[in-house]
Amino acid sequence: MSHPYLPAVIELVRAAGAAILPYWRRELAVQTKADESPVTAADMAAHRLLFDGLTALDAGIPVLSEEDCALPLAERAGWTRWWLVDPLDGTKEFIAGSEEFTVNVALIERGRVCFGVVGIPADGRCYYGGAALGAWCGEVDGTLRPLRTRPQPVGAFTVVASRRHSSPAQEQLLERLRQRFGELALANVGSSLKFCLLAEGSADCYPRLAPTSQWDTAAAQGVLEGAGGEVLDIAGAPLTYEAREGYLNPSFLALPAGADWRDELLDMAQRP
Repeated sequence: MSHPYLPAVIELVRAAGAAILPYWRRELAVQTKADESPVTAADMAAHRLLFDGLTALDAGIPVLSEEDCALPLAERAGWTRWWLVDPLDGTKEFIAGSEEFTVNVALIERGRVCFGVVGIPADGRCYYGGAALGAWCGEVDGTLRPLRTRPQPVGAFTVVASRRHSSPAQEQLLERLRQRFGELALANVGSSLKFCLLAEGSADCYPRLAPTSQWDTAAAQGVLEGAGGEVLDIAGAPLTYEAREGYLNPSFLALPAGADWRDELLDMAQRP
């Protein structure tokens, strides 16, 4: 099964990646936004391409981008379907010269991810999928690789962690996971690639008990859900994207759907 807009969005994500690359590993002016996060000309070039392309694809679907998000709740509350976009996820990694930055586009319908596309400009890969669609990784040579989470650990229990963001609650959860599963394998990776590791069966869990924004997670959540995974808040409810005053997500846990350690994980995350 596919979605009629998906092929066009994949092409737009690839084009946005191509717009970013001329700035990569070059001397670059960095500005600081009100929330202290960095923004560069590369972010803005990708934003303009995606905004124009998505609007041309269907002018009736509004676009909410990290780089154009000063939209009042009163306006957004009436949306039933919209694009949620991070033109360059992992700007700090990008500035540092790392390959771990992505382009993220998700189609949201009534607060749930319909599908998401995550492009990796540095190597040309593109992950995409949705809960009702399945999930794939498209290689730069056109090869398509179906994605599937792994229901059980292979060897050590592998936890995906952020290179830059943690919290005392997250460190406490990691210690509880060590007590349950033994010594953990930690996969440190930037941007929305953390979800993609789970989707392709290279990791078991991505706990995030530190702040993220909606555009950081939605596209990759679509990929993970298409691959047989789920993203839950620590009460066990699906992570959703209904219009709210702010754009911060609650703490969440990403894991394979139906994992037999799911309830244990939720209990560990809920404990004070």
